[in-house]
Amino acid sequence: MDYIKFGNTGMDVSRFCLGCMSFGEVMPGGHQWVLDEENSRPIIKRALELGINFFDTANIYANGTSEEITGRALKDFANRDEIVLATKVWGRMHQGPNGGGLSRKSILSEIDKSLKRLGTDYVDLYIIHRWDYNTPIEETMEALHDVVKSGKARYIGASAMFAWQFQKALHVAEKNGWTRFVSMQNHLNLIYREEEREMMPLCKDQKIASTPYSPLASGRLIRDWSETTQRSESDQIQKMKYDATADADRLIIERVAALAEKRGVPRIHIALAWLLQKDNVAAPIIGATKLSQLEDAVGALSVKLSPEEISFLEELYVPHPVVGAS
Repeated sequence: MDYIKFGNTGMDVSRFCLGCMSFGEVMPGGHQWVLDEENSRPIIKRALELGINFFDTANIYANGTSEEITGRALKDFANRDEIVLATKVWGRMHQGPNGGGLSRKSILSEIDKSLKRLGTDYVDLYIIHRWDYNTPIEETMEALHDVVKSGKARYIGASAMFAWQFQKALHVAEKNGWTRFVSMQNHLNLIYREEEREMMPLCKDQKIASTPYSPLASGRLIRDWSETTQRSESDQIQKMKYDATADADRLIIERVAALAEKRGVPRIHIALAWLLQKDNVAAPIIGATKLSQLEDAVGALSVKLSPEEISFLEELYVPHPVVGAS
């Protein structure tokens, strides 16, 4: 495993982050393909054996059970001081008033609940999951600053928003002497590159670590076009993200397959190697429901793409509707 400093911090993270959305109890209206605790623990353990020290979950994943499963496994298998543990806040955790969002009330309540589920005194990275249009950003940034100063989080990050929103948050924090974001968890892969227009240049300029989610486009980049899985059939979020541009995306997916065949490597190596060579990409977030998926992903570290190969993969891309920021 390779390690890298996390943006403009001194913290070391593995070049891959294990996304823990795949772990949890099946909930009504939730993802039907998540793994229960018995089947999740071997994947978390194997990730640690492969050198992954960065784990990402969220309060909303499987209604908190992802945090519970992840926390118990890390406590049993890992040295907490070596682990970088991230979770998120924003999603609606209960019906009625104050059930979600980024108010001071919600943030200070949800961090304590997340820490209890995770079984730890602190998280290394506390991430706002989306932008909250109903709360002043000043309120959100001051509350996050207080979470850091209380020792409940070491750093803060953001996810899935427009570049102008992220810049506004950075400015508000700097103006008031509050803790600034050190990372952006954004939607970026070979068939969705809209983040390259504004967000990635902003992150590079501000020395912000990028931790792309959906690096394999929910598996579309590494499967034959006709192949289906339980997730591809049932995951409505995946369909929302990619179905509208399927015809254009198919040409790029075919190029991933062609280059992988030429190189004699799995397609996942090509898709992830493309991300790893991007400026300020620290650690793509990889999900896994099988040990082989995790092992294949880590193998991408051995693949270095040439400028000609990168151009071959990129040149057919066409503009896509924005997905993620809202």
